[in-house]
Amino acid sequence: MPAKKKAPASPKAKPKAVAAKKPTAANTKVKKSTAAASNPADSISSLMQENRLFPPSKDFSSKAHISTLAQLKALREKAAKNPVKFWEEQAKALTWFKPWKTALKWKHPFAEWFVGGKINISYNCLDRHVATWRRNKAAIVWEAEGGEQRTLTYQALLSEVCKFSTVLKSLGVSKGDVVAIYMGMVPEAIIAMLACARIGATHNVVFGGFSAEALRERINDSKAVAVITQDGSYRRGSIVPLKDNVDAALTETPTIQNVIVYKRVGSDVNMMIGRDHWWHERMMVPMAPCAPEPLDSEHPLFILYTSGSTAKPKGILHTTGGYITQVAYTTKMVFDLREEDLYFCMADIGWVTGHSYIVYGPLANGASIFLYEGAPNYPAPDRIWDMISRHKVTVFYTAPTAIRGFMRAGEQYPISHNMSSLRLLGSVGEPINPEAWIWYHTLIGNKRCPIVDTWWQTETGGIMISPIPGATTLKPGSCTMPLPGILADVVRKDGVSCGPNEGGLLVVKHPWPGMLRTIYGDPQRYKDVYWSDFAPTRTRPGYYLAGDGARKDKDGYFWVMGRIDDVVNVSGHRLGTAEVESALVSHKTVAEAAVVARPDDLKGSALVAFVTLKSGVDSEPSFLEQHREVLRSHVIKEIGHIAKLDEIRFTDALPKTRSGKIMRRLLREIAHGNVVTGDTTTLEDFSILEKLRQDEE
Repeated sequence: MPAKKKAPASPKAKPKAVAAKKPTAANTKVKKSTAAASNPADSISSLMQENRLFPPSKDFSSKAHISTLAQLKALREKAAKNPVKFWEEQAKALTWFKPWKTALKWKHPFAEWFVGGKINISYNCLDRHVATWRRNKAAIVWEAEGGEQRTLTYQALLSEVCKFSTVLKSLGVSKGDVVAIYMGMVPEAIIAMLACARIGATHNVVFGGFSAEALRERINDSKAVAVITQDGSYRRGSIVPLKDNVDAALTETPTIQNVIVYKRVGSDVNMMIGRDHWWHERMMVPMAPCAPEPLDSEHPLFILYTSGSTAKPKGILHTTGGYITQVAYTTKMVFDLREEDLYFCMADIGWVTGHSYIVYGPLANGASIFLYEGAPNYPAPDRIWDMISRHKVTVFYTAPTAIRGFMRAGEQYPISHNMSSLRLLGSVGEPINPEAWIWYHTLIGNKRCPIVDTWWQTETGGIMISPIPGATTLKPGSCTMPLPGILADVVRKDGVSCGPNEGGLLVVKHPWPGMLRTIYGDPQRYKDVYWSDFAPTRTRPGYYLAGDGARKDKDGYFWVMGRIDDVVNVSGHRLGTAEVESALVSHKTVAEAAVVARPDDLKGSALVAFVTLKSGVDSEPSFLEQHREVLRSHVIKEIGHIAKLDEIRFTDALPKTRSGKIMRRLLREIAHGNVVTGDTTTLEDFSILEKLRQDEE
């Protein structure tokens, strides 16, 4: 049994008080001019500035892992001087079967971290906790959509993972094989992931809402040898036929040898003799214990597919030692995890947020996680608030899209529940607009919970930019500053750093442990997509291009302005549409908005807004016609005439991925001519597209 190594303790510093400004709308000011750039055509105009400040309370800071701004600054400076050494220190908090020889091997753009080291993530998430008092601590607290509840302690979870590991091995799955996981939000999905990690099989989790065609594409691209699925899953009271989808997908998947089916709903499904196996039957067969496989630090842990605009989805490949180092550290620091916490991340495990901040990060820290099977507003709009109240959730992590959906439903739902157990809130997935931030802070956090607004990507593996809740003064809408050990910047097209409040391109200037290693099976695409814009020169190293536009304010806080694809050229000004959307949502009648561009002979681009109004707002055509002018005037007042909306389309819903992100790419195609040709495999509701096509101004 390897010895556990402890992370060095962080130094303490005297707290420093920061005065908070009263959070009123008057604190949001319009910038009448933008900072000058050496080449204005290379910069992105940023037209709004948020001035409200929310420092951490003395009570929260006094109990936090990092409790003062001075302590955070010292840690950030130390990490910046030697980021490799910093990440070595974090890696030592984990248990390694064999120490690494070289911390970082970097040959642009390919990285290897902790080279020569041997580790197992399943061991670090389970076995080392079971060897302590945590064996009887809740690892997973699960609630089904129908109300059924289960709790698995760390001891019980380890037992299930070991049994399922032997099931996989008995079916011929071995180290280096790829296993597809196509399941709902049940504990068995986590068991399947940890079992793959235990034996060294690479898992490819495919979101349970994807079609058979999307599943087939991901199975074939990854060359998976087995599929783990369910007979069906529950969604809004209906059954999603997962096994039927698998059967349809496997008509053209030559590499699949076995299918393991977890019986969740009890529906009749076809079971092919020799290929298909019931989970519960296989788990009853007595087998020898399954010890964790010592794996190379760079052993592939998982492949996760992200959608492209027209090309096939990209298989993002993450490896073992570096990934778990980053997600374990960031989970502890960003969420300020404590032993007594019940942590609730609303993401699906089919997305990277679920991988990093439901499964691996929290379990590596010995945390108790709350897992929910169903839709957040089923069977009633207050389902989430009811569960937080009943289970005494302390940390809640969700997406801005979900927050705006909760806002649209009405404040009567959260205020009817006692959520005083909450002590920390989080945001993930896209920039959060200040209006949603304030609602979240006021209605859900009761003005006392810090909000960690996090920026990161499937490609980065873990959180890159975020407040540290015990030390960082918050600004609504800003993800604040890069975490210690992350060297991020905002630059112009020539790679020169932008000035304060000058919009540019978000880049990372130094390798980090959790970074993607390649696009599976396509290293050239990996180079072209992420590293070709800022290739190494004689005067600078190569930079990772995140694909987002951003700016830094005078305090060094980062403000992400949306995808580079969403930057538009209006009358010679390059505008990030995220700011226009934020201005729209600040109107009292607007629940959600997405702004895209279509070609315009005079201005270069015309701005088209797709707007969803709050529940109860008049939907009569005569009102909507007048309301278009009201919203145009509101945006002009908030930002300026340069952001005047040329077209506004009202809609009951916006096209979103199944993880809740608005698919602006599809909206651009509709605005250009109502024809959609790009990848729609991640779209949740196809009927929305047809409704939008018909909604002409």
